[in-house]
Amino acid sequence: MRALRLHGVGDLRLHDEPPPEPGPGESLVRVTAVGICGSDLHWFSEGAIGEAGLARPLVLGHEFAGVTAAGQRVAVDPADSCGQCELCRAGHPNLCEDQRFAGHSTTDGGLREYIAWPDACLFPLPDSISDAEGALLEPLGIALHAVDLAKLRPGMSVGVFGCGPIGLLVLQVARAAGATTRLVTEPRAHRLAAAARYGGQPWLRGATVDVAFECAGENAAVDDAIEAVRSGGKVILVGIPSDDRTTFSASVARRKGLTIKLSRRMKNTYPRAIRLVESGQVALRSLVSDTFPLEQAREAFACAARREGLKVVVAP
Repeated sequence: MRALRLHGVGDLRLHDEPPPEPGPGESLVRVTAVGICGSDLHWFSEGAIGEAGLARPLVLGHEFAGVTAAGQRVAVDPADSCGQCELCRAGHPNLCEDQRFAGHSTTDGGLREYIAWPDACLFPLPDSISDAEGALLEPLGIALHAVDLAKLRPGMSVGVFGCGPIGLLVLQVARAAGATTRLVTEPRAHRLAAAARYGGQPWLRGATVDVAFECAGENAAVDDAIEAVRSGGKVILVGIPSDDRTTFSASVARRKGLTIKLSRRMKNTYPRAIRLVESGQVALRSLVSDTFPLEQAREAFACAARREGLKVVVAP
């Protein structure tokens, strides 16, 4: 099979390798679609993400869908949690310290033709959801978890700071949760136009919101979110900063008595995500702006890094 490995900063190489052998409780999955995420771009441009560095040539890709050897189309949860630790038993598998995560650290991800992955992490896809949409169920899960952290109720107001794919999905999930005022900020015109299609309104001067979602991974967006949320409100930090530091004005956050939450991946969201797409409450297909074959993955990463579109998908 063909597998794309990251050997160092910007150094992607296509390899011929034997397909992996499924272990107990695993299935062999033929990968059909992989979304390139902002965290993949961190690996590509920095050779690391946060405290995790490149220990060996790594297959990236944690947003993916495929077909099992039995012919079942599936979306793949990239997080294989232990299920036994205190955090898992408490209902927080996203915080599991013994978790394997596809495309991270020493666990190879989906940018290859085949992957062996636990059956518990495979979710059957209905015919109405395409392979590319199946891959995007993972970022939709990230958005669902972020909105869960905010404890949104119908009639609340939200602000989304940064309208890349995650921000656009947060916007759609907030709409589905009943947020009636949905304000957005985004410097790129095409992403601002996409936000408008999903019910986002450009930020109004002097406006305040109940909940602010920072989805840009930029400290300027964190500052804006904290300035814009009302006293007693919540700020949910979803973006991943490139320098692994988040800063903000402590006096403003303290004076407002804000609740600030950091979002870590997702937990138990795939069934809900599938229902949201099936019901038409969340649109995934329109987020896919570019698709590349595996042999053009370098071009795919370059396209994603330029942020000229929305979601870049590789089809192995």
